[in-house]
Amino acid sequence: MMLKSQETRAVAPEMDPLRMGMGWTVEDLEKPQILIESTYGQSHPGSAHLLELSQTAAREADKNGGKAALYFATDICDGMSQGHDGGNYSLVSRDVIANLIEIHAKATTFDAGVFLSSCDKSVPAQLMAIGRVDMPAILVAGGVMEAGPDLLTLEQIGMYSAMFQRGEITEEQYTYYKHHACPSCGACSFMGTACTMQIMAEALGLMLPGSALLPATSPELRETARLAGARALQLAREGVTARKMVTRESFENAILVHAAISGSTNTLLHLPAIAREFGVELDAEDFDKMHRGAHYLLDVRPAGRWPAEYVSYAGGVPRVMEEIKSMLHLDAMTVTGKTLGENLEDLKNSGFYQRREERLKKAGLSRREVIRSFQEPIGADGTVAVLKGNLAPQGAVVKHSAVPKRMHKAILRARPFDSEEEAIAAILRRDIQPGDAVLIRYEGPRGSGMPEMFYTTEAISSDPELSASIALITDGRFSGASKGPAIGHVSPEAAGGGPIALVEEGDLIEIDIPARVLRICGIAGENRTPEEIDSVLTSRREHWQPKPLRYQTGALGLFTKNAAPPMLGGYMI
Repeated sequence: MMLKSQETRAVAPEMDPLRMGMGWTVEDLEKPQILIESTYGQSHPGSAHLLELSQTAAREADKNGGKAALYFATDICDGMSQGHDGGNYSLVSRDVIANLIEIHAKATTFDAGVFLSSCDKSVPAQLMAIGRVDMPAILVAGGVMEAGPDLLTLEQIGMYSAMFQRGEITEEQYTYYKHHACPSCGACSFMGTACTMQIMAEALGLMLPGSALLPATSPELRETARLAGARALQLAREGVTARKMVTRESFENAILVHAAISGSTNTLLHLPAIAREFGVELDAEDFDKMHRGAHYLLDVRPAGRWPAEYVSYAGGVPRVMEEIKSMLHLDAMTVTGKTLGENLEDLKNSGFYQRREERLKKAGLSRREVIRSFQEPIGADGTVAVLKGNLAPQGAVVKHSAVPKRMHKAILRARPFDSEEEAIAAILRRDIQPGDAVLIRYEGPRGSGMPEMFYTTEAISSDPELSASIALITDGRFSGASKGPAIGHVSPEAAGGGPIALVEEGDLIEIDIPARVLRICGIAGENRTPEEIDSVLTSRREHWQPKPLRYQTGALGLFTKNAAPPMLGGYMI
């Protein structure tokens, strides 16, 4: 079998001299060619350390008879883009990175790739690209940062910000927290989107077993990069492409792991978009179905007690999979060339778990304090649900494990806002009262790019009275760090004329999480029949006018004109 790189050389005569112009030898031209694609850049802690890891992977590929080439598609930081219009660029950056990697891989043919990333949009972007270009591929996650003093982690800063604005802590205290929340490189150390997606990449079988959520400063992470470089060369020679390995069963495994870790709701955007690139049909209904009865095991922030680095010490993704083993497709293939079941057996026999737990013992913890057993879970009905009704005919997403039990069934007064800025201002002014449903609309993919409503959720969850008595409902999305009574991804979105655009002040909103219901049940504070509600909404729709497109040009202009609905993955059509 001729390598793809050699086939391309045969029809592209300028390739050889151009590569030699940057230092390649004649011998290099004939070797298997390995793409080392990372999101390295001095953009945030999750990417700033990836150059060293990329170079480690490249050296190992070269050492084993290949020739590696470093390419870069730098990502942005969701945390740095929070609180201003920069957040609107977050979701679109996923698709732009995937597109750029496609260009890198297709414009100059490679035989295999090592993909290095850490964070919210970079990991799903690389997974989308891997499925799209369908080359032999292995992903190295950039790990997690250490926790700060007293186990301070970044997701707590939103809470402290709201407390400072309400006058509950001093500016000196607030500044201290900000200056100590990120003590090292790596993804933020809580089960937000970044850590969730690292775990999803391993659960899909595209990472070396046990390599998700390694401490970013650890020697183990550098060793993982080295091994990945060597394995990429083997994959090139074996010719096993990503689509031959990752199947429907792989995605079902990932969803069950997502339930076990109480993963970010953003996963319901990312996994369907990734699956589409692998030729697999997957939607939010699959999450709802598979979360029912699934056991939630991880006592990790933002919902639990511990920083995410402790997950690795407790055995990482393999330990989670061991606990839910009876529910998984153990014959799913992985990047090691072995099945998931074979990988788990190898780890068990190699002393892997004992070595990891030595670190946990130094923190004074047992693994059961971080990863519960299947028999003694934190919860036994998954962690997310898809709600439907006349407010969200195509669905909406809620992390019910983070919603106070008294709010699982509620009828609330509608307080609609046409932007997040208006809503958070009302919350901080204390204009929002117990029993209100705060609706934030025109923040979906076609409205504004679908930014995260992080600071709004933090303003609510940091107020004990509001967090137990109101709901936040939006066609936007939430940070993986969010907790509390938040319902997002409402579809169809307001910008497309979805029912959320028609809600008026004082309408009654029914939430019934056990029944999976989200609907308008009253008008102007009075209960009405479903037929009466439909009649009122029809009348309102006749007078509704779409808002002018917020973005006409550039990346956001392209995205907001062409984005798929939130419940389908929010990808660029």
